[in-house]
Amino acid sequence: MTAGTALITGASSGIGRELAPLFARDGYGLVLVARRGERLNELRNELVAVHRIDVTVLPFDLSDPASPAAIERELRDRGIDIDVLVNNAGFGAAGRFAEVDLERQIRMIAVNISSLTELTRRLLPPMIERGRGGILNVGSTAAFQAGPMMAVYYATKAYVQSFSEALFEELKGTGVTLTCLAPGPTATGFQREAGIERFRLLKLGTMDAAAVARVGYSGFRDGAVTVIPGLMNKLGVTSVKFLPRAVTRRIVRYLQS
Repeated sequence: MTAGTALITGASSGIGRELAPLFARDGYGLVLVARRGERLNELRNELVAVHRIDVTVLPFDLSDPASPAAIERELRDRGIDIDVLVNNAGFGAAGRFAEVDLERQIRMIAVNISSLTELTRRLLPPMIERGRGGILNVGSTAAFQAGPMMAVYYATKAYVQSFSEALFEELKGTGVTLTCLAPGPTATGFQREAGIERFRLLKLGTMDAAAVARVGYSGFRDGAVTVIPGLMNKLGVTSVKFLPRAVTRRIVRYLQS
């Protein structure tokens, strides 16, 4: 018997890919969602071979507004109930807001905010009805201050953090948990895709994606509301609370150049 079924978005790489075997190890069946079906199938084969679990691959682009509803239909048609939703999919873009491609920024909002919100709304009510389940949202330490030169990305992660904390409070007593994993810079393909490989911020160090996933999964299992992996990331988030926002803006602007 499995522990249930976990749906992981953005499962083809980075933190999402590292979370998948952690759930599999504990007996969860998996639904893997990402744009790149070939990579998802490779991961599926690995997980089935090692953990002998059921793995379903759903190649969807979450920047498409129709995808969350289509995912829900696929799950219903296949008779799959989701016990844990991992909203991991997301991406960023660097540069001045007025110069970054508008379409890319709109797609970023769709993936980082809209699809996360809609999937949560579609899959949460059955969890509440069953009196068990959990949601793990992958946010960022970017949530805790404004982010010049990545304005939209930082704003989307502030939404994820606020949304997560609010749902955590709403879900008390329902049997459903909500955790927000807020990593700092992490060694994934994110930096290359976002165009931030030369940022001073990265010279302060990055964490390994597998380590971030382990810390996040542990916090999720413990029912923590927010999980910040790494001592330096914790110190950074704490220091923001004591600095004027004008100061943090200037610091971030300097680090993101």
